[in-house]
Amino acid sequence: MRRMKGFKRLIRVSEALEKLRKAVAHRIREVEEVELMDSLGRVCAEDVKAMMDVPPYDRSAVDGYAIIAEDVFGASPMNPVKLKLAGRILAGSNPLTIPRVERGEAVEIMTGAPIPSNANAVVMAEDVKVVEDGIEVLKPVHPYQNVSRRGEDFAKGEIVIKKGVRVKPWHIGALASLNVKRLKVLRRPRISVLSTGDELIELGGELEPGKIVNSTKPMLMALLLAEGCIPLDLGIVGDDVDEIHSRILTGLRKSDGVIVTGGSSIGVRDLVPEAVKRLGEIIFHGLRIRPGKPTGAAVSDGKPIFMLSGFPVAAAVGFEALVRPILAHMQGCMIEPRPKVEGILTRRVVNPPNTRSYVRVRVFESDGRIMVEPLRLTGSGILSSLTRGNGLLIIPEELEGYDEGNSVEVELLQPIEKGDER
Repeated sequence: MRRMKGFKRLIRVSEALEKLRKAVAHRIREVEEVELMDSLGRVCAEDVKAMMDVPPYDRSAVDGYAIIAEDVFGASPMNPVKLKLAGRILAGSNPLTIPRVERGEAVEIMTGAPIPSNANAVVMAEDVKVVEDGIEVLKPVHPYQNVSRRGEDFAKGEIVIKKGVRVKPWHIGALASLNVKRLKVLRRPRISVLSTGDELIELGGELEPGKIVNSTKPMLMALLLAEGCIPLDLGIVGDDVDEIHSRILTGLRKSDGVIVTGGSSIGVRDLVPEAVKRLGEIIFHGLRIRPGKPTGAAVSDGKPIFMLSGFPVAAAVGFEALVRPILAHMQGCMIEPRPKVEGILTRRVVNPPNTRSYVRVRVFESDGRIMVEPLRLTGSGILSSLTRGNGLLIIPEELEGYDEGNSVEVELLQPIEKGDER
């Protein structure tokens, strides 16, 4: 078997994603009902509407006195308005049993307590002077000032979370305010991960001469977990095309897609493309990216097969560029963008022609400015470029690079460091 002929055609990431989205017909459609607290990070399976108004009644936003606003128009420290104290309302009081407020009266009220039906404002306690037989209001309020109106948070029938949205902590808070205890979500995608290469051993195995510990597979499985998936370990297979084919087939039967690492280049022992061809159509093989040029993808019965580099950094880039967007596509949700920040480049970076480069960088704060330092060790197998760096500078195909001092946008993988942190 002779290979080493080079890639037939390198394509852009945007073209690769367009082709894959059209070809990947498999969808995650099974729905599970889970406890609200177990829904975090899951994709909501249906529109959830408010079954009631929140808040369910007009309530006080401050500690103070419920009044009729018109009674205190023109009030000031030099011209206080005296009102008769007619009672007290505590938080948790039944709105049907609370005291009324008549013209010329006030009711002491606590934050969150229901407003009397005939009151229309709350004057804050610090704007009131308590006197022997009532209060003196020292500042005017307008109608419904300091009042949280019924339904102002969520009105009955309003959509609180839409189908296809990934559940966040604030969604859980909102649903809890509506007394929603369980939520329908999509089941978690199951993605199989297979590593290839005679040189690889599993984590914890005996490290013999010529062997290396497989670090790429555990990293990819962790990335899948971070995306809300269930990773399935297909192990390590040597450079045997029949065995590679058999393992991928097993993964396709057990899961919603397969990631294969290693063996995807053009060397004589890069057998993954040949094995994959037996299972489905190769959509593309070779991307205009650095690192990760040998990245490819195929589709078998609508399910994706990702061919990623065996080098961990290149595999991480392939995951970011292809796997994350397709996982979102399969679940019918939007891909969540990484947080971004602008900073000043500390040195020049060069981009090969017609290539999309993923440059690992250190983002730090110095003298009140955000600085972006490209890491000097950036090989596709240098894991320390990911652990020492905290961001990705993505240079598009159209640019030849950036000069020192340029303002650049960086995707943050970790928080911004202080200048002296290393």
